Amino acid sequence: MPNQICHFQLVAPDPAKTREFLARVFNWSFRDDPAHHYTVIHTGADPNGGIVRTQPDGRPTCLIYVAVDDLEETLAKVAAAGGQVLQPASGIEGIGTWAIVADPDGVPIGVFTPD
Repeated sequence: MPNQICHFQLVAPDPAKTREFLARVFNWSFRDDPAHHYTVIHTGADPNGGIVRTQPDGRPTCLIYVAVDDLEETLAKVAAAGGQVLQPASGIEGIGTWAIVADPDGVPIGVFTPD
């Protein structure tokens, strides 16, 4: 099935506390990625996820990422459907390109195209 959920990201004010909670409740494992200020979550099956610290003015949230074949085409579809681009396309070397969009009500959704 195309356009499946491929990743999730927890945006938390205290990533260490979130990590400890997830380990205790779900027995997930983790790998720190200090270069990107990110903690990768290994759930044991796809999709896996990550934890990142909230921005000072941000709120905790859980963001899903949907795999798409063509990121630029998807961003155009978002605009045509009444949504908006919250975070323009950005690449992660050797991994892929991502962006964050919002539906017409402002609900954020990540979109991702692997390299």
